[in-house]
Amino acid sequence: MIPHRTPFFLPMLYPSLMWRMPADQHDLYLTFDDGPVNGPTDFVTEELKKASVLATFFCIGDNVRKHPDVFSKLRAAQHTIGNHTFNHLNGWRTRTDEYVSNVKQFEDQLSTVDCPLSTVFRPPYGRITRSQIHALARYTIVMWDVLSRDYDKHLSPEKCLRNTIAVARPGSIIVFHDSFKAEKNLTYVLPRFLDHFGGKGYTFKPLVA
Repeated sequence: MIPHRTPFFLPMLYPSLMWRMPADQHDLYLTFDDGPVNGPTDFVTEELKKASVLATFFCIGDNVRKHPDVFSKLRAAQHTIGNHTFNHLNGWRTRTDEYVSNVKQFEDQLSTVDCPLSTVFRPPYGRITRSQIHALARYTIVMWDVLSRDYDKHLSPEKCLRNTIAVARPGSIIVFHDSFKAEKNLTYVLPRFLDHFGGKGYTFKPLVA
């Protein structure tokens, strides 16, 4: 089973990747993967707006192509945009040249919607090889400290919330998904997560792109 908190040894094995931000302040970093799509992404942007929170959205290039209106709302709200490949490729199953080409295809898509290129990248599924890391050295490759597992249909919304709250800590980079697969848990968890940590004096910050 995939844990909610990243095992301690992974950042030691891959120290060049970003797993967590400095823990000296009560700051949390919300990230959302796999959008933009109509519905879930709109829900997320509205909840973040209510809470006056900025976040980082690791977008799939093909979804940017298919939903430019939803993407434009992310831009207008000043959220950070991250590269999540054009086709949500699994790096472990993809040749390095093909993988890098797909990352570049995402960049090409951004140019069609007049969006500056991002400097942050997250590998889909968190799966990336050392040769791909080397080939993408121009990016800050962002992993995570906390995985909500909101996409897990076997995880109830209540347990998803409880587990995500339990492992979040100062400096955590937290993964949610603005996707249809995660929608049931996401719509329950996100507003309550924001309320919980906002009430404890935490500040939510976006990653710098």
